[in-house]
Amino acid sequence: MTHLLLIALAGFGAQLVDGSLGMGYGVTSASLLLATGLAPALASASVNLAQLGTTLSSGASHWRAGNVDWPIVRRLALPGGIGGLLGATLLSSLSTDAARPVMAVLLLLLGVGVVLRFLTRPPLAGVRERPWTRSRRFLGPLGLVGGFVNATGGGGWGPVVTSTLLTTGPTTPRRVIGSVSASEFVVTVCASVGFLLGLGLSGLHLGTIVALMAGGVLAAPVAATLAGRLPAQVLGVAVGSMILNLNLGPVLDVLGVLGTPSTVARAVVLAATVLLVVGVAARRVVRTRREAEASRPGDPVGVAAP
Repeated sequence: MTHLLLIALAGFGAQLVDGSLGMGYGVTSASLLLATGLAPALASASVNLAQLGTTLSSGASHWRAGNVDWPIVRRLALPGGIGGLLGATLLSSLSTDAARPVMAVLLLLLGVGVVLRFLTRPPLAGVRERPWTRSRRFLGPLGLVGGFVNATGGGGWGPVVTSTLLTTGPTTPRRVIGSVSASEFVVTVCASVGFLLGLGLSGLHLGTIVALMAGGVLAAPVAATLAGRLPAQVLGVAVGSMILNLNLGPVLDVLGVLGTPSTVARAVVLAATVLLVVGVAARRVVRTRREAEASRPGDPVGVAAP
């Protein structure tokens, strides 16, 4: 029972980040399930089945909050669903020994990519509230890649799609996050169908799926309210760092780095990422204070100093 409560808590926290930042639920949950020793295909299938509830709840919450741009959803959802079905079919066909290193490396690369994306190209500031007006042709290929990575990595729709649109799109962060979250439901349905056709129900732990789903569903309305209002760069770097650290150990095992060298490497990377997150947060605080000071009105003209 305690184990399931911890999984539900992890699902709540993952969805809180995912719904407010547009990424994090899948890769975080899949990384945690892999760390427990669950087979990669079963970990990804469990996360996608849990997301049937969380993505539906998240999409509905974002819609009620006015965060959804339906033209973006239409152009992302179908290609994303096709990519999810293909990715689930591929992962289901791989043996556990072959799939584990593939999934660990993919999740590690996603973590590094998220950190670099938010460090070098933070979300656009001062974007006015307006619909998508630029070329939409790249949304289809972006959705296809995001769906495929999401299924094969157990997560990745947000890191691939949301991070790209946050740093390049012409619309506001809350509409990007809401639209990507709404389209993810279709991706999750298609990926789940692929896993059920490839794996069936054998090996799936219903309690784990329900606990992940319950935590995410409870967090979805709160996360939709916070979308675009939390410091995206700080959250992005923190989420990417967490994903990186969760998957560093399995990747080092694949590379044959074991024992003390592995422990030292993981400790160094953990310390470096913690310092990085603290540094980004501190820089934001300093910048916010400077902007507040600069916006203060000057002393009234003609009033002598005491």
